[in-house]
Amino acid sequence: MTYQDDFTLPTELLEQVAEQGLDFIPELVRIVVNTAMQVERQKHLGVGPYERSAERQGHSNGFKPKTVTTRIAPITFDIPQVREGGFYPKALEKGLRSERALMLALAEMYVQGVSTRKVAAITEKLCGSGVSSTQVSRAAAMLDEVLEPWRNRPLGAVIYLYLDALYEKVRVDGQVRDAAVLIASGVKPDGKRLILGVSVSLGEQELHWREFLLSLVERGLNGVELIISDAHVGLQAARKAVFSGTLWQRCQFHMQQNASQYVPRQSMKREVAADIRAIFNSPDRDQAEVQLRKTVGKYAQSASKLADWLEGNIPEGLTVFSFPEDHRRRIRTVNSLERVCLEIRRRTRVARIFSNEASCLRLVSAVLTEISETWETGKIYLSFERY
Repeated sequence: MTYQDDFTLPTELLEQVAEQGLDFIPELVRIVVNTAMQVERQKHLGVGPYERSAERQGHSNGFKPKTVTTRIAPITFDIPQVREGGFYPKALEKGLRSERALMLALAEMYVQGVSTRKVAAITEKLCGSGVSSTQVSRAAAMLDEVLEPWRNRPLGAVIYLYLDALYEKVRVDGQVRDAAVLIASGVKPDGKRLILGVSVSLGEQELHWREFLLSLVERGLNGVELIISDAHVGLQAARKAVFSGTLWQRCQFHMQQNASQYVPRQSMKREVAADIRAIFNSPDRDQAEVQLRKTVGKYAQSASKLADWLEGNIPEGLTVFSFPEDHRRRIRTVNSLERVCLEIRRRTRVARIFSNEASCLRLVSAVLTEISETWETGKIYLSFERY
């Protein structure tokens, strides 16, 4: 099979997309990924097609077909080969772990007889009609060989530690239960972000959080200067037990939501939200505390419960003022992890109800590995050069 050397999509392909719409997507994916894999092989070899160079790292050796089942359709790709071996394109491998985990979650439901007709139909389309418990077990073992080492990999220094949780439906002993998915991310001294760990259990109590945080420390997590999270009771108790003395920044976004519960009238909510933002957007801690006192006094008569709440809770969201000004916007909330949770839910909503905790952990881990790899190979999130 021949390809263009400039690795561009011809106008004819774009016209086919316009004519066939979504039906042409599998073919378009095949062409784009095939092209990306060729680019990778060229970079690996250090030369272009038919070029001669003393710096050549190997020699092209044709292509090998490989069919991959995706949510779109089964697609047969042409895997570039290198005569000397040692090359496999990341363009194909990247993103497939979450696809495999999703298919596996559906297959487990199908095999265990807890799937709806819709899930069974999706499973048949993705995995084929002959899905057996043996196939599921074998696929799970292969995926866990990659994901489990990632979840237990050694950690190092992290300056900022973000903690958050989401819930997924899991079937346990014939009942559907809410399982807490705990997630930790961090910013390293080099300014790059990474996903540190994930844990799934039936509940977000202190015990689960404490065991999760201890596991991070046991894996080598150190150097944490600030923890950013919401004020969940179990999380806070665990944080104090494991990271005693480490500064804590209460998520300002969650605080805005919490404050609304103490606003006595709907007509006041917009004004109260603006007053709280004014506190958080102050230029320094002293000005924030002055603004807080004014705000507490403003609502002392008209909304006394709100005033008491502001006085007792808002200071927990001002720790950020102890850190560099150009870092504050990114360390005053857990919004970066909230976006991660949205991506997880986008993948997990297809399964809806996991057949067990292991199935849930497998799919979430697969999604998180992809996100972490993107972060660690992407741009610097925060710069520590001046500090």
